[in-house]
Amino acid sequence: MSHISTHILDTSLGKPAAGVVIRLEKHTPTGWTLMEEAATNADGRIGTMAEGELAPGRYRLTAEIGEWFARTGRETLYPSAQIDITLPASGDHYHLPFLIAPWGWSTYRGS
Repeated sequence: MSHISTHILDTSLGKPAAGVVIRLEKHTPTGWTLMEEAATNADGRIGTMAEGELAPGRYRLTAEIGEWFARTGRETLYPSAQIDITLPASGDHYHLPFLIAPWGWSTYRGS
């Protein structure tokens, strides 16, 4: 079983993105099912997405970054950023950050 945490860093400002809504969804035979929706804290973090452990399978995190850029008075090409992952049966903790800027974003597996 696995756990997911995340955070958002605005690399164009060099600071965390607070108050950004992130959704965790699980892929099922009938489509995507919402598991959790939360907003990043003052440090741009969400310590745990979904209570308890996550079963193996396909998941996605969607961050509504367009709202962050609008609140900070900037335009963006990307209204949202999405990380699509497959959690293995072996289980682990997966820290999946978003690095955002108005004209691009990326991710990596952190610790």
